[in-house]
Amino acid sequence: MNRSFENVDPATGAAHSLVHEADDHLVDRAVTAARKATGAWARTPVRDRTAVLRRAADLIEERFEEFVAAETADTGKPVAQARDLDVARAVANFRTFADVVAAAGQESFLTDLPGGHQALNYAVRKPLGVVAVIVPWNLPLPLLTWKVAPALACGNAVVVKPSDQTPGSATLLAEVLAEAGLPAGAYNIVHGFGGDSAGAHLTAHPGVDGVTFTGSSATGAHVMRTVAPRVRPVSFELGGKNAALVFADADLDEALDGLTRSVFANTGQVCLCTERVYVQRSVFADVVDGLVERARSRRLGPPRDEATTTGPLISKTHRDKVLGYLALAEQAGAKVLTGGGVPRLGPELDGGSWIEPTLWTGLTHADRPVREEIFGPVAALIPFDTEEEAAALANDTDYGLAASVWTSDLRRGHRVAQAMNVGMAWVNTWFLRDLRSPFGGVGLSGIGREGGASSLHFYTEPTNVCVHL
Repeated sequence: MNRSFENVDPATGAAHSLVHEADDHLVDRAVTAARKATGAWARTPVRDRTAVLRRAADLIEERFEEFVAAETADTGKPVAQARDLDVARAVANFRTFADVVAAAGQESFLTDLPGGHQALNYAVRKPLGVVAVIVPWNLPLPLLTWKVAPALACGNAVVVKPSDQTPGSATLLAEVLAEAGLPAGAYNIVHGFGGDSAGAHLTAHPGVDGVTFTGSSATGAHVMRTVAPRVRPVSFELGGKNAALVFADADLDEALDGLTRSVFANTGQVCLCTERVYVQRSVFADVVDGLVERARSRRLGPPRDEATTTGPLISKTHRDKVLGYLALAEQAGAKVLTGGGVPRLGPELDGGSWIEPTLWTGLTHADRPVREEIFGPVAALIPFDTEEEAAALANDTDYGLAASVWTSDLRRGHRVAQAMNVGMAWVNTWFLRDLRSPFGGVGLSGIGREGGASSLHFYTEPTNVCVHL
């Protein structure tokens, strides 16, 4: 029997909808529907599949404010961010992958043989089949469409398990895809939790041919163990403990603006956010003062207020985790430059999961708040002297998702960015993406790459055909 649970607005703490949890029987029905849809959808010509994606993008634009409202209600993020990033990126994901798949070619090789003969080898890419798509709560719609768009464009059917805390936009997307002409069964949603719920039932289902997951490193390791006996392909984008390196020759205003975004965007709840800021000693005080000033200028308030820059954390449970790291930092001797607690925002919002943007100095590289992912609006600022020291500090982590380098010396920028043990490195910018480029991490930050041709390679399997000529 299916249970239901409340969907809570993290800005107020009040429930705003009821969600039905999928049991193993409902998950089985979803996978079965997906398997039935794979044959005809996989045989659908590429031009027709990509037309569905482009129509879906158009329909999202037509219902733009509905998607904004769904993201804001579920996450508490400001409407400006929901418009400019979340929903806009969803539209871009569908259009980009329609273009990528429509333009994709196939490898071929002519092999010279004895006696003047040749062989022609060419690869034919076929969809995996049924793909389990599991996405987190921090960027529900962008990360969902980032996976669903290429999976569908390649001819797969999907079973989506959104976070139990952000179910709204995935459900709206089902309506859009149906109206866009996607065949029944090609897109399925199961709501629920991870362990002993929809997530566990889905990843363990024998009818699933591949799993793409974005979330915590610990959950990714669990999913890997689950699919290992069936040797299913996985694509994981996991946690991060990302570094920023600010050199003395950087444009400090540009660097401070970039750091403000990379530390505090989405209340620090982005896998690419910066939690470690290394600053060359000669400009350390200037960067500290500038970043503190910008942190204090962040406006916490109602998500639907256009002037709000910073929303709540996703839940009180997550806030307790972040507050635990704030306590650990103080125990380790950190100097709290700003923040460090829970703000009072008035009766309407005090029931929400709010936390102050927080900056520290005085932590060492051995302290847990510098080594473990916190996933909140927090960062430790640490001085360095030489380029070699900065690179060594940045790479001294079990994670390897992203880094940013701030310098006016582009030779140094190239050199240091290439020295980072990460999947993505920015120079004098942050979160600037070309959706055709590889996206992913190393170490505890994940396995595999998505984006552009990398997504095509994950969502398909090549069959080599060799013809003796």
